[in-house]
Amino acid sequence: MTKRDAIHKELEDLYQEGAKLAVAFQKKEEKQFQYDYQRWYTKAIKAIAVLASDRHPEFRAYYEIDPKRKSLGYGTYVIQDYIKGVAPSGYQYSEFDTREQVIKCFFNELTILNAIRERIDSVLSNIEGELYAEIQDGEIAVARQLLKVSPRAAGALVGVLIEGHLQKVANTHGLKIGKKNPTIADLNDPLKAASVIDTPAWRKISFLADIRNLCSHKKEVEPTKEQVEELIQGAEWLTKNVF
Repeated sequence: MTKRDAIHKELEDLYQEGAKLAVAFQKKEEKQFQYDYQRWYTKAIKAIAVLASDRHPEFRAYYEIDPKRKSLGYGTYVIQDYIKGVAPSGYQYSEFDTREQVIKCFFNELTILNAIRERIDSVLSNIEGELYAEIQDGEIAVARQLLKVSPRAAGALVGVLIEGHLQKVANTHGLKIGKKNPTIADLNDPLKAASVIDTPAWRKISFLADIRNLCSHKKEVEPTKEQVEELIQGAEWLTKNVF
């Protein structure tokens, strides 16, 4: 089971657990709602925070009491009120059903969780992309520091970054590369042939490949700091513009 499949299963299990608890509560068949709900909510709120930060405040609002709340009644009653044993004044709200209000809030939470479950692939792709970009930025920063000590080593490091990015681009577009460990040139040409990149981009990447080769192979001519800086700048351009 892949990590993506495991997350799918965890979300499905979390949704089913909440749905069963909500139905049991609605039928008044739950045995210890406060404990079961709190356990479920603790897991669910973490999933929402990581996978749908834009829905996180709304999800919390169905459970947590608003500190700015001025009155207690329809529209302001939340699950935390029920757990604390709080209810609106019977004189003002003679027909107020606390369990009914809890069910409304709980079902809204489940609806949000279900929506995330349905879009999990795109959410995970965005997270993976953000993490990958952070790693690339970190490697470029390390290369710039290394440049002060050894231009050749810095160039070799950036060359690996460029190869890795081009391989990722090829995979994204479903391109099969013949070689097991393709070089920049081995990746650059198929990407141009498939119209993933245009001719100016192909030429720029070819230029970067030449500098990378100078850094990675022992030759009489040492790469200059200026050349490696061009390679680093080229890698930054590549990772931000070619997908």
